Amino acid sequence: PAPARHFDTRTTEPISFFLSGLEELLAWQPDGNDDFNVSAVPLAKRQPLLHSKRPRTLVCHDMRGGYLEDRFIQGSATRNPYVFYHWRYIDIFVYFSHHTVTIPPVCWTNAAHRNGVPVLGTFITEWTDGQKLCEAFLAGGEEAYHAVSKQLARIAQHYRFDGWLVNIENTLSAAAVANLPHFLRHLTAQVHSAVPGGLVIWYDSVLQNGALRWQNELNEENRVFFNACDGLFTNYNWKEEHLERTRGLAGPRHTDVYVGVDVFARGDVIGGGFDTDKSLRLIRQHGLSAAIFAPGWVYEHLGEENFLHNENKFWGSLTEYLPTHSICTLPLTTSFSLGMGTSRFLAGKEEEAGSWYDLSAQDIQPLYPEREGRLSTSCCLQDAWCGGSSLRVQGTIPPGEERVAICLFSLQMPAPPKLFLTLLYKLEGPHPDKFTVALELTTWDSGTCHEGNVTSLPEPNSRHHPRFLPAPPPSLAKLLAACDRGSHGWTSRCYELDLQDCSLRDLSLLVSRHQPSPQEMSFTCLLGEVRVLDAASMAASPPQVQSLMASQLWWQEGPEAEQLSLSLTLRWVFPPGRASCFRVLSQGARCRQGQTSPQLLGLAHACLYRAVGLVVPRPVAGQSCQLELLVEPVLRNELPVDPNHWGRLVLVYSEPA
Repeated sequence: PAPARHFDTRTTEPISFFLSGLEELLAWQPDGNDDFNVSAVPLAKRQPLLHSKRPRTLVCHDMRGGYLEDRFIQGSATRNPYVFYHWRYIDIFVYFSHHTVTIPPVCWTNAAHRNGVPVLGTFITEWTDGQKLCEAFLAGGEEAYHAVSKQLARIAQHYRFDGWLVNIENTLSAAAVANLPHFLRHLTAQVHSAVPGGLVIWYDSVLQNGALRWQNELNEENRVFFNACDGLFTNYNWKEEHLERTRGLAGPRHTDVYVGVDVFARGDVIGGGFDTDKSLRLIRQHGLSAAIFAPGWVYEHLGEENFLHNENKFWGSLTEYLPTHSICTLPLTTSFSLGMGTSRFLAGKEEEAGSWYDLSAQDIQPLYPEREGRLSTSCCLQDAWCGGSSLRVQGTIPPGEERVAICLFSLQMPAPPKLFLTLLYKLEGPHPDKFTVALELTTWDSGTCHEGNVTSLPEPNSRHHPRFLPAPPPSLAKLLAACDRGSHGWTSRCYELDLQDCSLRDLSLLVSRHQPSPQEMSFTCLLGEVRVLDAASMAASPPQVQSLMASQLWWQEGPEAEQLSLSLTLRWVFPPGRASCFRVLSQGARCRQGQTSPQLLGLAHACLYRAVGLVVPRPVAGQSCQLELLVEPVLRNELPVDPNHWGRLVLVYSEPA
């Protein structure tokens, strides 16, 4: 039997889990069944760095106790799930629940890391049980609290998330509260050494005398805990004078104070819901960071049906107070998928109908620019190039103007000497033939930057319109296939750009009209995929999936008399960082010669996958049957991989004698 902590007891699907109580925390050891819970997506680099001195934005996700459909590591068939995708606007993501040790479900860590956002779990104690737990590890000698801090750091390191929010919501004895700053300091040091860029943040709850009294500010009563870790997350019932006092006391560490904003607006608060901007305006006026608590209000309070529209409205109302982040590594490839959908698409065609939800499959997310009445960007679930959705850009070209540029990503990195860019799009609406669509790259102002062989000095913030490549040079045979692959109404474009001594600044979509006009013209464009590739990296040959093996086989009778149901774990080896995911396919099971076309079983985001409930023919006595399984790597630059480099496993099975 598969252990119930790691696998769903009904289906054996891998699940994310938490730890309850001190005993479970101290008894925790890494375990092979844990591998599904380890994030395989490293934290992407972005600018500005987290430790820069500009005010930050933390999001604390607390929804109905946590570990809902997001606990299914390989996804689920959830309709209208909750997703978060405004990653460009936030700095830190906390997964919150009321279990003692909240290990973030790996799908959240994968989605956040792909978008450059660190993820914190929660260590919480509350009520009388919490009081007993704290006495047990804090009231004695340092050995006890050192053991707890070492375990918490090991857990973050093992599952590859980035640290902890510490929330002690119960009164403490004098002995316990005396050790609390030492525990926090030790935990912070352990996390910093175990996790690069790791963080420990303290929630405003207990005071230095052990009383439980929320202060809604940094003050002399809780400052000792702020001084022992990386930041303070304040309670929500503050007024402007709390912010003034906090700013004065925090001194140069003012951006390490995350002022709490409860989107549900419980208690005596300045603003929540669609008035959350009022709270943020005040927080930013005082140069402080913000902690947005339970933005799932949009989903829970306003309902699932119109969720994506309401979510864009909510975050759109805050963007003025949310500094954005730039991408600083290539390749940049995205199909804009949110990690959910009503169908799965591949190459512009529906591959599989039916609702699905898997945040690990969420792509790099763009900025979501909105200009009242002039421009909106949103998710389109009805049509996509790959994954579950495309990006719908709706806007107008003003009277007398020829074009409009919509910034999708801000960038901050040196430009390689040669770039390739690809774009897949579809124009909707009554007059698609009146517009052209292209990509535009801007570079940072510099006296040395210039394009290709052009020697004239660039204009400030030079705008580069990459050369359109109807057919790329022969050395790019792989890309050639990609440039002609517009299908199912999608148009494909490839571009190249030679730059010298330049630094990339923005990647924009350029929509132009063919004829200048005194009228304003409206357009709707679906973006299916955008890629920015360093030409030098294209030469590397794709690695091979190696050592594909099956284990943890579970046979069941049925569903029909001549059938069996099989669940099994596949593991393989592939160089880290080269694949964005793996497509796991079944070539079908057969007891006689013959070939069937491969069926997608699912996506894997690490080098393992649990196939559940495969229906296979039952062999008759003396006969053997075989099941063929394939693992196709999807490279980060999205270039196709020859089937010779896929993993292939043939499982031969027969009725026991």
